[in-house]
Amino acid sequence: MTKTEKKLRHYITKAIADYKLLDKGDKVMLCLSGGKDSFGLLKVLHGLIEDKTYDIDLHVYTLDQSQPGWDDSQLRKYLDDLGASYEIETKNTYGVVIDKVPEGKTYCSLCSRLRRGNIYRYAKEHKMDKIILGHHRDDLIQSLLMSILYQGQIKSMPPKFITQDGENTVIRPMVLVQERDLIEFAKEENFPIIPCNLCGSQENLKRKKVKKLIQDLALENPKVPSNILNSLSNVLPSHLMDKNLFDIDTTTK
Repeated sequence: MTKTEKKLRHYITKAIADYKLLDKGDKVMLCLSGGKDSFGLLKVLHGLIEDKTYDIDLHVYTLDQSQPGWDDSQLRKYLDDLGASYEIETKNTYGVVIDKVPEGKTYCSLCSRLRRGNIYRYAKEHKMDKIILGHHRDDLIQSLLMSILYQGQIKSMPPKFITQDGENTVIRPMVLVQERDLIEFAKEENFPIIPCNLCGSQENLKRKKVKKLIQDLALENPKVPSNILNSLSNVLPSHLMDKNLFDIDTTTK
């Protein structure tokens, strides 16, 4: 086991313990996009199941969105060699996105909604206890700033949440994992990455701008990323302006 994999194991098991993400006997569905993040999570979690760290039933789900040039042959071979239980489901969400999104606009929002809808549907149909997503620490940090800058809300990606219809539990075991470690792990393992030819081809996305902003700030102060992450678990309602969180009348004598 490489030093990188040991590091990933440490932070993934810590998040699972800290936020009570898994229970014995859980039937879980790991969403494998074909990117480095979900591949890294799968490899680590599969190893933790094999060495009896977790007693769960792991099923891998991949959505083939009918993008031109999509080739999952190497992905299938990887999953077969790993001995994973998996299904690759084909839904033409690509065609819907191309048809509905005006030229010059980004595809990410609609694409994400369609993908999420299929994931939730599949999980309910197959009676999954939990859905596992591969978002990492940097995703959380970027999402917080994006919400503040572009939506006027203080929110990010929680480690665990229940969907609005109450039907699905979603967990993110990599909320403490840095993207740079996943990049290194992908190189070490030579994962059969499937590039996204839809949103991956678009420039000047908001997330890219925010990512660059954080990187620039970190050059001046390396603690900036970890400070942003820590702020998500160090909220002071009385120092904000949300009347639903803090009764302003109690501050008067």
